[in-house]
Amino acid sequence: MPRRRSPSDLTDAEWAVLAPLVPAPKPGGRPALHPRREIVDAVLYVLRNGIVWRALPHDLMPWQTAYDYFRQWRLDGTWACLNDTLRERERVRQGRAAQPTGAVLDSQSAKTTERGASLLGRGQAPERAQAPPPGGYPRVGASGGRPPRLGR
Repeated sequence: MPRRRSPSDLTDAEWAVLAPLVPAPKPGGRPALHPRREIVDAVLYVLRNGIVWRALPHDLMPWQTAYDYFRQWRLDGTWACLNDTLRERERVRQGRAAQPTGAVLDSQSAKTTERGASLLGRGQAPERAQAPPPGGYPRVGASGGRPPRLGR
């Protein structure tokens, strides 16, 4: 029985764009248990719905499998490559250059950083929080804020 499609699942047109960018199963060894499209759909489900990996619906794949592919593809740069390629395609579609030609710098951030550094001075560490008093902090309760008297 095929699973119900989710709003976060890729359409056929979207998958046609992404399929060449998703790494194919490695040759040799055990055959892949899950199609690449299902893996991408599972990752998108987690990201779109903001859920934890363990809450992945059971009609998809085990959460460990989806997370493992997500992690592998993050470490090998697959997600960055997908993002770069899609960004370039969208820029070209809009009639712009594939790569951005400029950047925006925020001068307020630079001023704040300079001032913060000058207040501390060179080689000076920020102040640390003080340790609690030897008897600990007084407890607030039925005794009117005073610590309970023990042993008397």
